[in-house]
Amino acid sequence: MMHASKISDQATPTQIEVEGVEIRLVRLPLIEPFETSFGKIDSRLIFLVSLNAGGLKGWGEVVASEQPLYSYETVGTAFHVIKDFLAPAVLGEPLTDLASLAQRLSRFRGHNMAKAGLELAFMNLLAQVNKKSLAALIGGERKRVAVGVSLGIQPTLSQLLRRVERYLDLGYQRIKLKIKPGWDNHVVFEVRRLYPNILLSVDANSAYTLADVDHLRRLDDFDLLMIEQPLQSDDIVDHAELQKRLKTSLCLDESITGQRQAKAALDLESCRIINIKIGRVGGYSEALAIHDLCAARSIPVWCGGMLESGIGRAHNIALASLHGFTLPGDISASSRYFERDLISPEVTVASDGTVTVPETIGLGFEIDSFFLERQTETRVYLSRK
Repeated sequence: MMHASKISDQATPTQIEVEGVEIRLVRLPLIEPFETSFGKIDSRLIFLVSLNAGGLKGWGEVVASEQPLYSYETVGTAFHVIKDFLAPAVLGEPLTDLASLAQRLSRFRGHNMAKAGLELAFMNLLAQVNKKSLAALIGGERKRVAVGVSLGIQPTLSQLLRRVERYLDLGYQRIKLKIKPGWDNHVVFEVRRLYPNILLSVDANSAYTLADVDHLRRLDDFDLLMIEQPLQSDDIVDHAELQKRLKTSLCLDESITGQRQAKAALDLESCRIINIKIGRVGGYSEALAIHDLCAARSIPVWCGGMLESGIGRAHNIALASLHGFTLPGDISASSRYFERDLISPEVTVASDGTVTVPETIGLGFEIDSFFLERQTETRVYLSRK
C-alpha cells in the first residue's frame, strides 16, 4: 500500500531566521546545442538563490529560461519578483517549516519558478539544521534512482541515431525524443526499428493541436511509454479528448502547475502519467502534494528536468527518491550538458542507468566556489533591515 510523503518526523521543530538572501546569475555553456519545438539554446543562464541563517547556507535554483517560451516566467521576471517581493517576505518573521514558507509566499500570485528557488534553498537549509540529507528529510526511500535522457531535435536523423546509441551504451534506462511537426513519426519509426525493446517516449512541448489527432494516432504503432504534452501548454480539456482517441498514455508537463491542476487533469482523465518538475510547480510543497495525489490514485510520476546545474539536479535526485517516482526521470549526468558543473563531485550515471541518492547532510554535494565565482555574471545580496 502506498503511503504519503512527509517531512521527516525526526525534523527538529525550530525557528529559522533568514539573515540574508543572495541571488546569482551564472552562465554555463552547453556541450552541444539543445533544441525543442520552441527553439535552440547553446548556453544556460543559471539562476541560483541562497539563504543564510545561523552560519549555514541553503542553495536553490530557479529554472526559468531567458525567453518566455516554455513558461511566461523568465530569468528577468524571477529576478524582479524575488528581489522586490519574495525575498523581503522571507526576511520578515522567522520560519518554522516548509508550510510556513509556502504560506508566506502564497499571497503573491503565480511565479512558481521564483517561489521554487526559495523553497529549494530553504529545504537545503532545513536539512542542514536537522543534520539530514534532503532525501531523508522528505521521506525518500530509494537509495538509487532510475534515469533516462532527453534528446533534442537534431539537424539530421543520423545524428540523432548516433546520440541514441551513445546514451544507451551509457546505460540510460529510457530514451525521450523531442518532436515537432515535420520531425516526428518518421523519426520515431527509425529509432523503434533499430531498438525494438527499449523504453521510448516522445515530448512535443505543445507543438500540436486537437486537429492533429489522426497524425498523432500513428504514434500508437511504436509501443511508446508516453506522449508528453502534445497540446496547448495550459490545456487539460483537449488532452482528455485526445487521450480517449489514443492507445498510448499521455503525460502532462506544462499544464500541471500545482496539485489543483493535477487533480483536475486526473478527474478529467486528461493523462495517465504526470511529469513533476519541482521548479514548474513552485517547489517542494506542491511537488510533494502532487506526488501524494498520484500515489493515492496509482498514477505513475517521474521527475522532469530543466537543464539545471548540479544544484537543481541535487534537489531533483532527492525528490525522485520518493516511492511514487516509478518511471526513469530526466536527471542525467552533469556531463550530459556541461563540461564543468557547479558541484563536486558531479552527478554521474552508473552503467545500470541509475544515480546514487546522497545520504550526507544537506545537498549531498559541495559547491565549487572558485568556478561559481568565475562564472557569475550578476550577484545581489539582500539582508534584513
